[in-house]
Amino acid sequence: MAMRVDSGAAEAGFTLLEVLVAFVIAALALGVLFEGAVGGLRATRVADRTEEALSRAESHLATIGNGVALRATTQEGEDGTSYHWTIAITPLQSASFGTGGASAPRLSLFRVVVTESWPEGDHTRRVSLRTERLGTSPGSGP
Repeated sequence: MAMRVDSGAAEAGFTLLEVLVAFVIAALALGVLFEGAVGGLRATRVADRTEEALSRAESHLATIGNGVALRATTQEGEDGTSYHWTIAITPLQSASFGTGGASAPRLSLFRVVVTESWPEGDHTRRVSLRTERLGTSPGSGP
């Protein structure tokens, strides 16, 4: 009696090569998903730190004229947890008002820049808030 080999049975299973290709494709897909998740977490961390820096900068800006004199100055310091702040106040324009001649008070326009910076990886990130404020200063008379 002669043996017959069924040609359909030989093609019924997966070869080792097909299984390896499937695993490589799955590993690449998982790698891409992992990179996307890590990138999302990194972006969330940067956004959280930026939001905190903006809140700190707004707090420093609120002190201008209420604790920090409105005059030409540059101040800086540490906010804790690796945040560093700088306040730069520069005069833009001034004009005398009232009747008093040279001794009359002067109305001055100041540019105020508050910057918060913090280390992020191998570089430094920073946010700045800029505004202009009016202030008075005594005249320059005798």
